[in-house]
Amino acid sequence: MSSADVALVLGTRPEIVKLAGVARLLGSQARIVWTGQHWDANLTTCFFDQYGLPRPHHRLKGVGGEARGRQIGRMVAALSDHFTRRPPAAAVVQGDTNTAAAGALAAHCAGIPVVHVEAGLRSFDTDMPEEANRRVIAPLADLHCAPTPAAAAHLLREGIETERVLITGNTVVEATLESLPTDVEAGRLLARHEVDEGAYVLATIHRPENTDDPVRLTRLLDQLAAVDLPVLMPLHPRTQAAIDRHGLHRSTARLRLIDPLDHATFLALARRCRLLVSDSGGVQEECTVLKRPLIVVRNSTERPEAVRAGFARLARPGQQLALALREALSDTTAAERLAQLPSPYGDGSASDDIVAAIRHRYLVPDPAAAALLPAPGTHPALAATGAR
Repeated sequence: MSSADVALVLGTRPEIVKLAGVARLLGSQARIVWTGQHWDANLTTCFFDQYGLPRPHHRLKGVGGEARGRQIGRMVAALSDHFTRRPPAAAVVQGDTNTAAAGALAAHCAGIPVVHVEAGLRSFDTDMPEEANRRVIAPLADLHCAPTPAAAAHLLREGIETERVLITGNTVVEATLESLPTDVEAGRLLARHEVDEGAYVLATIHRPENTDDPVRLTRLLDQLAAVDLPVLMPLHPRTQAAIDRHGLHRSTARLRLIDPLDHATFLALARRCRLLVSDSGGVQEECTVLKRPLIVVRNSTERPEAVRAGFARLARPGQQLALALREALSDTTAAERLAQLPSPYGDGSASDDIVAAIRHRYLVPDPAAAALLPAPGTHPALAATGAR
């Protein structure tokens, strides 16, 4: 197949971050399709600018802020129309968002091959909307770019053919390393937020399991406020709305609530904090590159590699979180210990491997050139999954 371009279906801030390297490597062969799932400019526009990406070649309308079912339905309809008018050689979706599920379904219905970046993650928690999205995408994808051997093993156990699975590492590694500000810039950021290196906590909370339950959210905020260090908390619009809706301003009085951060600023603060507390999936990956301890405030995680490697700890608000905070803040050897550990998400070459596989399968018309590229299913790490 030698169609001119590949559609990168994006709709959220993490998708911009994690597919920016893929988009840059594809160059003029990348068609950026923006669904608008994240509609707040603070969460999106600055990320296109920061990563030097062109503005989307095609935008969907009327998607942001809709309930999940309506949002996915509208995206599938609009993407189906677009793919019918301008069929790409393949459609790339990333992760487990509503955008990713809709992009995969629309492309599959249009007969377009689907490339799933960050494939194979599983929490086995059916209460997580993201788990349903991951399960929707898996049987539709033509090429699964798994970040770890464990993720690849999930796919193989579900019956995905070995030749459709490629272990690439996670693109978050290179995105994190490329985005880190200099020490001088980081020093200015710490001064601006009036914190000292290693003497503050950085917290991000936005998932429905934490924000939709007022009792749980109150407990979480109160426990953060009880920490005997400054707690910086970039406030996601969903969390701000929940605080307003539930009348929890008293619980946030001792926290330093700040506006959402661009990626570089967040990484600079994360790299120099004493402790990270978050319910974000991306932060679970980033902490392994930044070498900082993380408490994951969730019921379950689809990224157990960070926990197994020693970077992260899972804790629910309540006694679990109180104990985790106390132990993490009293651990004076964490920074030195974590600095010696490799990230389980790869060495920073994921985008190169993904783009090589895309060109091999969908864009390279010259067999001699294709023969020089790594073929999906041949990655040596597949041996660890028991696929051979």
